Amino acid sequence: MNKDKALGILSNLRKIIIGKDDVLKNVLICLLAKGHLLIEDVPGVGKTTLVKTLAKSMDLSYKRVQFTPDLMPTDIIGVSIYDKNTGTFTFRKGPIFNQIFLADEINRTSPKTQSSLLQAMEEGEVSTEDNHYVLEKPFMVLATQNPLEYQGTFPLPEAQLDRFLMRLSLGYPDKSHEIEILKTYHSIQDLNRIKAVASKEDILAMQNEVDSIYVHHDVLEYIVNIVNATRISKSLQLGASPRAAIDLLKASKAKAYVEGRDYVIPDDVKNMAVPVLSHRLILSPEARIERKNTDEILLELLSSIYIPVIVNE
Repeated sequence: MNKDKALGILSNLRKIIIGKDDVLKNVLICLLAKGHLLIEDVPGVGKTTLVKTLAKSMDLSYKRVQFTPDLMPTDIIGVSIYDKNTGTFTFRKGPIFNQIFLADEINRTSPKTQSSLLQAMEEGEVSTEDNHYVLEKPFMVLATQNPLEYQGTFPLPEAQLDRFLMRLSLGYPDKSHEIEILKTYHSIQDLNRIKAVASKEDILAMQNEVDSIYVHHDVLEYIVNIVNATRISKSLQLGASPRAAIDLLKASKAKAYVEGRDYVIPDDVKNMAVPVLSHRLILSPEARIERKNTDEILLELLSSIYIPVIVNE
């Protein structure tokens, strides 16, 4: 069964990242929903290790790029090289042409270089001056950034953030799990013991199965009600886009799949709302003064929205 492959990926992640089952499950959900993932957290909590483990768990091409202020769009997309023997230019593909692409510390590079990812993330395609390339599926961008360090960084614009299906944070482990991390420190370091448990065909098959998950009309209306609530909230200057509503639907389907159901329930939507929507919202000046954050506002909105009761048809 394809779902067994999904559980195998999750098992690999649990071998390396200890005590963060909810986050790991959301990483898997993002993959199955054909989404891109932003991992935002302080240094040293395992962001890059998590992405490496995910990449090694699948038999897909993988490339990591350390984003720096001097990184250029051609370092991501590729560059045309002049061949003096033939008198023609040959395009040399950049790292974006891998199926799993890690943009490490994405906010350390210029907006111009950040924007070079937009077409690939939205359309799964890359255009150059002379040619148009379709990226091999499955294709997933995973990016990391430190939300607390601002010197020498370039905040991601709203258009870029809106293309990440989810934003997740690992956070510090609790005491018992941190003790376990110290006990197993050497084995955690050894990523060589992680073997691929899913092929390209397995991932594509699972993503297609997620697409076929049933969604009741009342659940669709619930998604729209949540998105509309962000648009009229006085605490938010910018609400969720139609793309955000689609991504919430996709994530809810993937969650149902991981939970072993072929239909979405309202709790799937409610559980996915914060990781899918919070990074796309902009606080109002009043909310900033009150030191609120988008997660808190979303939870307040969710508590005030009617949750439909779905009766099996």
